[in-house]
Amino acid sequence: MELRVFGRTGMQLSVLGFGCGAVGGLMVRGDAADQERTVAKALAAGVNYFDTAVQYGNGESEKNLGRVLRKLKPANAIVGTKVRLPPNDYGRIAGAVTTSLEGSLSRLGLDHVDIFHLHNAIAETESESALSVKQVLGEVVPVFERLRQQGKTRFLGITAVGDTAALQQVIDSRAFDSAQVVYNMLNPSAAEALPPNYPAQDYGRLFDSTQRAGVGVIGIRVLAGGALSGSAERHPIASPAPEPIGSAMSYDADLDRARRLMPLVKEGFDANLTEAATRFALSHPAMGTILVGIATPQQFDDALAAVEKGPLPNAALDRLSALRQAFSGEPR
Repeated sequence: MELRVFGRTGMQLSVLGFGCGAVGGLMVRGDAADQERTVAKALAAGVNYFDTAVQYGNGESEKNLGRVLRKLKPANAIVGTKVRLPPNDYGRIAGAVTTSLEGSLSRLGLDHVDIFHLHNAIAETESESALSVKQVLGEVVPVFERLRQQGKTRFLGITAVGDTAALQQVIDSRAFDSAQVVYNMLNPSAAEALPPNYPAQDYGRLFDSTQRAGVGVIGIRVLAGGALSGSAERHPIASPAPEPIGSAMSYDADLDRARRLMPLVKEGFDANLTEAATRFALSHPAMGTILVGIATPQQFDDALAAVEKGPLPNAALDRLSALRQAFSGEPR
């Protein structure tokens, strides 16, 4: 398994991380034996980053990951978790963040995590759906730093969703060591300029900001919540189709555009669309590790096989760019 240096942290993360989220659902609603078997297989393959959050199954993901790691006792597991503040906690950010992390540590059975991410969207001004830049830098960062000084987390992170300008301000502040960034075949704007009138959020080459600031990148929504499988079918333990992040305004629109990328498969660049999407996410040097949601052990095997093929070749990237041109001018 390829390891990449993760920003300025000095950590080396496996290019394939283990997503414990609710979209795939294995670590939330899966069979306990399947959970243990899949984590063990991941560790044996060289996967060393495990990403969870209290929001995933209201703590179930953290409990299950903690149980499995206690049983397997890996020497090199790197664990990240998250806090999302509801609007009624905006007036008591320090206390709410502290309580959240302490609860996460209890469920995980750990005395610290390696990365603690703020999971709220970030905007220029506060709203029910986002924290303001001022709140993040003035209130969240101090309590995160205090928790780091107490040894409860090694590094600080954000989930980079919200307003692009606000995200760039927060990353440029260098207050955080990690950013979870939306990057997939439907929306590559964290890395490159979008075509005119393209139907997606423009993340304004956010990778330029992360690289300047030495911030490690965790790739999220690599499969656009499953749309980049090209199939509407969802496994029984997976979540219902999630709301898109950064791409179309509806999952069905994402799915439709994903299917229009099928020439990548028909022309022999990849075995299937999921494999292409997984390999695409590895293709930028700013990427530290990617998270692929999984519902079954087989889906982990598929992700591992895709990663072992390495990044997409330039010819495939060029073909993909040409296919995306057709999306310009369509409603988001």
